[in-house]
Amino acid sequence: MPTPRHRRRATALATAVAAGIVLTTLPAAGASGEGGLGDPYFPEDGNSGYDVSEYDVHVHYDPAHPRYLEGDTTVEAVATQDLDVLHLDLEGFTVTGVTVNGTPAHTVSREGAHELVITPARPVAKNTRFSVRVRYSGEPVGKGWHTLADGGANASEEPHSATAWYPANDHPSDKATFRLTATVPTGWTVVGNGRPGATTTERDTSTFRWYEDRPMATYLSTIAIDTFTMRTSKLSDGTPVVNAYSPGSRIDPEAEAQLPEILDFLASKFGPYPFSSAGAIVISGNDDEGPLALETQSRPTYHGSLFDLSMVHENAHQWFGNSVSFTDWRDGCLAECFAQYAGQLWDEKSGADLDEGFYAAMVEESAEDPDFWTTRLYDPGQGRELDGALYSKGSMMLHALRRTVGDDAFFGTLKRWQRDHRYGNASWPQFEALAQKVSGKDLTGFFHAWAHGTTAPPKEYLFPGSLGSLDPSADPAA
Repeated sequence: MPTPRHRRRATALATAVAAGIVLTTLPAAGASGEGGLGDPYFPEDGNSGYDVSEYDVHVHYDPAHPRYLEGDTTVEAVATQDLDVLHLDLEGFTVTGVTVNGTPAHTVSREGAHELVITPARPVAKNTRFSVRVRYSGEPVGKGWHTLADGGANASEEPHSATAWYPANDHPSDKATFRLTATVPTGWTVVGNGRPGATTTERDTSTFRWYEDRPMATYLSTIAIDTFTMRTSKLSDGTPVVNAYSPGSRIDPEAEAQLPEILDFLASKFGPYPFSSAGAIVISGNDDEGPLALETQSRPTYHGSLFDLSMVHENAHQWFGNSVSFTDWRDGCLAECFAQYAGQLWDEKSGADLDEGFYAAMVEESAEDPDFWTTRLYDPGQGRELDGALYSKGSMMLHALRRTVGDDAFFGTLKRWQRDHRYGNASWPQFEALAQKVSGKDLTGFFHAWAHGTTAPPKEYLFPGSLGSLDPSADPAA
């Protein structure tokens, strides 16, 4: 008897043949538009040969059948080379139809864990715009798809989540705008990224529409389906705020009311808020272990409740990680180091002394723990792209950098970084170069010790500026 996986594959084959798709096994090596962008940590992620400009994702979901999703996604892109074959990333599902520029694909095959290999009926020429429409259905199997206790669902995970529910060029270096149209039984609500559009009801179903009008990395896209309590407001500049609470989650009006203050505070440090909407998705009752919170673009996802430090961290990511995304997964510090340090800045706003409090405590705790220093902040290693060092050692590094260059140069660098790379991608080496340029100081030794080193930094970099008073070996009379 075939295993369930074999049965799914047999069903996929039968369905695809009935839809007129020829399934083949194609060699990826050497093919134009081949799978895998060569990320040092995730070499199979993403696909070469094109840049996506927009995803238009349509899904149907019935909480009465939580292991089944119907999808119809159109990927709009520009070819960066002549394409005889193109790849998308998609986990699982039965693919029932694929067209390229409205014409059925010549062949479609599956390779590896998530490659959908498409041969168009006619090659796509370099520099031309094209669209790929993929229709699919079945059980979402990727780690990014989470079923809620009452049958609802949510997509959120890092570093991967998108391919659990729609086909994508799944790498942060290819950002695109995002349209979501989701149909669910009436009485259920769908929340996504960006601004809400029109909601329509037909018979016993309701269709919700969301649009994120700024480029977004695929792992930052989200969908949340539940019988939400919706609470809306506006920021002082008119930016809409949409908060959604699952049954069983805690609605805290005081925490909710802090969001405008938090965004204003972060804007004072990093530059203007980069998106046209804000808010939160607060879920509860997952059937598995999803992330406790994730910086899904424009509307972070939280579990259980809102509280200020989590809101600061996830909304700091709207600047660091979302508006300015990293080039590849070696650059995780560009997101996590800064989001973590934003929490320290929030404490400082309330009167905390970061030198004598946060930094001194971290130095003391790490003094007898050489393992604390062993992870590099840039290029920490495959499987360690989101290592805890990015949060602890990383926030220490940023405070030491601030004391090295001074507040004007430090915050000037952060704002310049956002201005120069807004809605794009950048790398850690680019940040080092910018910090050196803005400060006018040679920071080679500093970054070598902090970002590239695997031992505690020398004292000149561990105790710069006002931090020198924390050096236990310093001469108090000096």
